[in-house]
Amino acid sequence: MKSSLRSLQTLRMTAKSVPVAVGLMMASAAASAQDAGSDSGPIRTLSIVPRVSVTETLTNNVGLTSVNPQSDLVTEISPGIRVNSQGRRLQGFLDYSLDKIAYVQNSSSDQYQRALNTAGTLEAIDNWGYIDFSGSISRQAISAFGTPSVSNTSINANQTEVSSYLISPYVRGRLGDLAGYEARYSRAISSSAAGGFGNVNSTNGVEKISGDSAIRGLGWSADASQQKIDYSASLPSEADRFTVGPSYAITPQLRVSANVGRERNNYTTVDLQSYSNSGFAANWNPSALTTLSASLEHRSFGNSHNLSFEHRTGRTAWKFSDSKDILQTPNQLGVVSLGSIYDLLYGQFASIEPNPAARAQLVNAFLQANGLSPNATAVSSVLTSAVSLQRSQNLSFALLGVRDTITFMATRIENSPLDASSTASNNLTNSLFFNQRGFSVNYTHRLTPDYSLGALASQQDTSGLSSVQGTKLRLLNLNVTGRVGKQTTASVGVRRVVSSGAAPYTETAAFGTLIVQF
Repeated sequence: MKSSLRSLQTLRMTAKSVPVAVGLMMASAAASAQDAGSDSGPIRTLSIVPRVSVTETLTNNVGLTSVNPQSDLVTEISPGIRVNSQGRRLQGFLDYSLDKIAYVQNSSSDQYQRALNTAGTLEAIDNWGYIDFSGSISRQAISAFGTPSVSNTSINANQTEVSSYLISPYVRGRLGDLAGYEARYSRAISSSAAGGFGNVNSTNGVEKISGDSAIRGLGWSADASQQKIDYSASLPSEADRFTVGPSYAITPQLRVSANVGRERNNYTTVDLQSYSNSGFAANWNPSALTTLSASLEHRSFGNSHNLSFEHRTGRTAWKFSDSKDILQTPNQLGVVSLGSIYDLLYGQFASIEPNPAARAQLVNAFLQANGLSPNATAVSSVLTSAVSLQRSQNLSFALLGVRDTITFMATRIENSPLDASSTASNNLTNSLFFNQRGFSVNYTHRLTPDYSLGALASQQDTSGLSSVQGTKLRLLNLNVTGRVGKQTTASVGVRRVVSSGAAPYTETAAFGTLIVQF
């Protein structure tokens, strides 16, 4: 009890330094937007939901090792806040929490962890000037071949905290009846606690202009971009690019386009070199429930492509993507997503609740009631600090029954460096050569209106150039989640983790969580 009180006191002092200013800024801006729009237009929506959660975990292998595994009781105290704004000026969200993690047997490993997920758009000048912003603080694996983990409370030297932020002001408008334009500048930073490895700074400028011709359905566009990325552990990357090309609407639902241009970069060379590029794309929207887009480009490093398909029915939602392109900073530089499961349900609930703010609250309530994580992934993200070429395939599916919900995610990633300098800057442990495959299946069953039973099964396989680099991580998680008060949710469960290959271990853990919203 004394230890818990000391933890709470320390938590209160540390919380003073957390970046909640962003949330206050969102609330203030949204409130101003409400006042500005109170005389006309619909009422703007702003919600601020503070919370605190306490989790107790009893594990038989807190250090995730196959040699002399040690049991421990882990206490996690996590106050947090979520802000949602759908105002006239500001649309966005912020979710922040500060975790105090205490170990009974390994008190020297007690630590604080932060978690942030925020993104939004501020309309600074009516119908012309905008500012996009995003940020994240999360735990990521340092190496694809280190010890994998399913919990942030495990004592694992292969996990580190990564902070990423992005701000992107831009203007968008029309040049009379001739064309539309957009000019954007982006500044992004990403830093990790892994001794400087993974620190990245990026600047990017993009100008786009597009218009229609005298021929019905025929349009044109021109894009110019300039990018520079500075890495802490390898040579900087620079790229300038210009493309121009026509587009044509074959039908109102189907549009095709093509482009040609020049680019100058140092992706595969030390000095900047110039290359020609060309490509084509097609977008098909047969209905509001189905979209399909595809593109193929010939670039300096070879062919790149992007295929995306989305479809939903009354009770199902499907998403598939297949892309191959330059990857400067995977899961870094402030690129934020609410998660595949969240995105699936957000689209699925569009017919139930068209209002974006109300729909977001509906999705969050559904996820919490069914014990689903909005940020669940099929494979864990990995730090890199150099330009690489990545092929990524993702499939996600959701089935919403009357009392049963099934979600499925599968991911396949092939990652390789582009030049010798990238390889030299990453040793065997942090090699840019890796392949990852993973899937996750989550089934929940409504026991009563307030309680649900959940089962999660997942597997992640990682391989590299050497056979000793391969790892396989399998997880089975069972839990019961229910509402125990008007603003209180509780969850109890067990998990079994089996890791084999380069980092073998097994873990069995029981856990309980209490979440109170205010």
